[in-house]
Amino acid sequence: MGGDRHPRDRLVPTLGLTDATLLCVASVIGSGIFLTPGAIADRLPHAGLILAVWLAGGALSLAGALANAELGAMYPHAGGDYVYLREAFSPFAGFVTGWVSFFAIFTGTVATLAAGTAEALAAFVPMGEGAKLAVALAATLGASWLNVVGVRESARVNNAGAVLKIAALAALVVLAPFLGTGDVTRLSVFGAGEGGASWNDFGLALSPVLFSYLGWNATVYVASEIRDPQRNVPRSLFLGLAVCIAVYLAVNAVYLYALPLADLRQSGNAGEAAARALFGPVSGTLLAMFVLGSIVATLNATILVGPRIAYAMALDQRFFRGVDSVHALYQTPHVAIWVQGGVAAVLLLVLRSFPSVLDFTTFAIVLATIADTLALYVLRARRPDMPRPYRAWGYPWVPGLYVLANAAVAWAMLTGNPRESLVCLAVIASAIPFWLVFGRSRAPAE
Repeated sequence: MGGDRHPRDRLVPTLGLTDATLLCVASVIGSGIFLTPGAIADRLPHAGLILAVWLAGGALSLAGALANAELGAMYPHAGGDYVYLREAFSPFAGFVTGWVSFFAIFTGTVATLAAGTAEALAAFVPMGEGAKLAVALAATLGASWLNVVGVRESARVNNAGAVLKIAALAALVVLAPFLGTGDVTRLSVFGAGEGGASWNDFGLALSPVLFSYLGWNATVYVASEIRDPQRNVPRSLFLGLAVCIAVYLAVNAVYLYALPLADLRQSGNAGEAAARALFGPVSGTLLAMFVLGSIVATLNATILVGPRIAYAMALDQRFFRGVDSVHALYQTPHVAIWVQGGVAAVLLLVLRSFPSVLDFTTFAIVLATIADTLALYVLRARRPDMPRPYRAWGYPWVPGLYVLANAAVAWAMLTGNPRESLVCLAVIASAIPFWLVFGRSRAPAE
């Protein structure tokens, strides 16, 4: 099924290039850059490898963006990888990928960000585990309600949040060497070393890095709501990701400048710890407030994107009845939004902790991006004459390296974090009995 959009899609194209680019930025820059650097430093022995793993994560995301830009311009529909796997392989492959993307990747990310919101708030209001869970659930439901109210309203929140994030982090980077009290020798590539690191350690460190880059492909899921999607989907992917890579490398350099490696490894919130070390306790408190706002903004962006997968599956009559409903007043997929919020709440109740939800989500991301890239190869072979407004640079070598690198990361996660990885595989397996029910329906557009 080609064309600009699904024939039953009733969502309205209201997003421009700026909206789409800032949606990527708002989706990416959230909790990861603040809450994961300590765990990454704990797995790697020196500054050189820490910066290298963030660069590797950006390069992997860019390689994925090259493939997704071609696929998104070919199929500017709601649903993203669900559509690509359906068209490249079969409706069953699309269904399984959509199922995993919706129930593991996006709902898992919503749960992770909601848990991160509670952890960030706990810096100001002491809370027990029960209170943190209540805050996480409230954040999920509140952001879901905002996205039901309207895409335009949610986009305005995303745009303001993205601009605020870039400005605040740029100020941190610019002011650190002039007003801060850090040590530039900590940035020596090998000077702080304690030896090397194994490939498995590097792969495990990539897990939180890839989570921190999650969201670079946000616009492919809302492509039917973007004006001129054949041009603006690829552009938004590259522009948004370029901003995020630059910000992440610069901010991590500030963390290393501000904190001894031993202190960075012990920090639960590297941004707050670095600001306190550089500028004193008041700055640390201000940055902690910024971290809280940043996570909430990314939560909002993720809740905007994820429901479009379930909505797209329901358009093909391969999901629960009524999930393709569009609100009569707000023109949003309101049922899909509430379904996502409910599943995220269940994940919060089951997995509870931030690291567990993070690894569960990242493993699913790695598997889905491998499948996306393989779809690019299949569609090049099966549909060579189909119009391609953008063709992936470096094909076939760059996508091939991307698949191999992600396969290595998946293996490192499966062996290093078996519990969370097996939970993700169980979610994949859970798609099969539902396919036996939904697969009997045949989409009218096929």
